[in-house]
Amino acid sequence: METGSPHETGTAATSGPAVPDGGEPVWIALPPGLLRMRRLLLVVWLGLLTLAAGLVPGVLAGPGWAAFALLPLALLLWGWVLLERNWRSWRYAERADDLLISRGVLWRRETVVPYGRMQLVEVTSGPAERHFGLASVQLHTAAAATDATIPGLDPAEAERLRDRLTELGEARSAGL
Repeated sequence: METGSPHETGTAATSGPAVPDGGEPVWIALPPGLLRMRRLLLVVWLGLLTLAAGLVPGVLAGPGWAAFALLPLALLLWGWVLLERNWRSWRYAERADDLLISRGVLWRRETVVPYGRMQLVEVTSGPAERHFGLASVQLHTAAAATDATIPGLDPAEAERLRDRLTELGEARSAGL
């Protein structure tokens, strides 16, 4: 269900459901802070692995064996590109009756979470996320397989989304 660029952002998401007159949802992309955080973690971990793979064999077996550092370095470069592709694939949209979450590069997944089925909406933020000013919204439903997460949101947007989804969930479940 391609309805636009994954980096389309809409101000309609800040007040009411983001559904324009045509009925197509307005997709909201994840902020670039999530990509920066993931890339920094990639550089730190694979950078340390590159140093270890170069220094240990280089010192123990000779300078020629330091070429083992090229493998983690190649993984770092490959991961750098893959992280951006993955980040670009994530997006979400609020509709009148449900929330859409779309993600995936090779295997595209689109999750539809009806507001009336939401049991719990929580905002979480680990140490790395807090350092980068990010938070995640996790949606819990009656069926564990349909739980969904939107990672890397601005904390204010995460709280707004939590409050809105909770309000809509209560209104929709009351009508069941």
